[in-house]
Amino acid sequence: MSGHSKWSKIKHFKGALDAKRGKIFSKLSKEITIAAKIGGGDPVMNPRLRMVLLKCRASNMPNDNIERAIKKGTGGGETIIFEDLTYEIYGPHGVAVLVEISTDNRNRTASEIRSLITKNGGTLASQGSVSRLFHRKGQIIVPREGANEDQLMELALEAGAEDFKADPEGFEILTDPAHFEAVHKQIEAKGLKPAVAEVTALASVTTPLADEASSAAVNRLLEALEDHDDVKEVYSNAEFPAEGKA
Repeated sequence: MSGHSKWSKIKHFKGALDAKRGKIFSKLSKEITIAAKIGGGDPVMNPRLRMVLLKCRASNMPNDNIERAIKKGTGGGETIIFEDLTYEIYGPHGVAVLVEISTDNRNRTASEIRSLITKNGGTLASQGSVSRLFHRKGQIIVPREGANEDQLMELALEAGAEDFKADPEGFEILTDPAHFEAVHKQIEAKGLKPAVAEVTALASVTTPLADEASSAAVNRLLEALEDHDDVKEVYSNAEFPAEGKA
């Protein structure tokens, strides 16, 4: 889930990983298989597979699982055609939500996603009305421990980063998607391990949520979407209250 606070996102991810590790690994395996089927099993030659493998590393997915999923994608056998779709949604309290999906059955998935949206207080938005509120960026988040701010900023900007932001918990580096891998490689070459490293959709306009009740309503929709087997990513422009202030 991508809300406004990057550190809340990390905490959410770690909590979700602990609670739903099997589900997350299953989704990653599916995406590895799709990526390998489309572009082959060599991540050097397959950008989509490289991006999935970064997520696998962040979630500590076992290598055996990764290798099995790659072999499944490159091993031939039954031909299944997967289609990538994006849903644009308005959730409770006007929150904008983008959902990326890979499905082998568009009609089935459409019916299930519409049902989840309706049951959790959302509505389908017209094409372009939500996507225009987001922009694609490479995002690398480095915890403050073990990182020198001045050195990291110089390294990132020299490698091609667009922006560098510091806050009490760590550092956020933003890149053009085309420059993401070059910047990420330079950071890892210095022995730093990002908490997040991905090409993502960041909201250009956020929707503040005033209290715990509104936050809970939005989270119900986001989590219901995330739990669907065909959903790869859920992005929202929700700005959740700071912990302890909800």
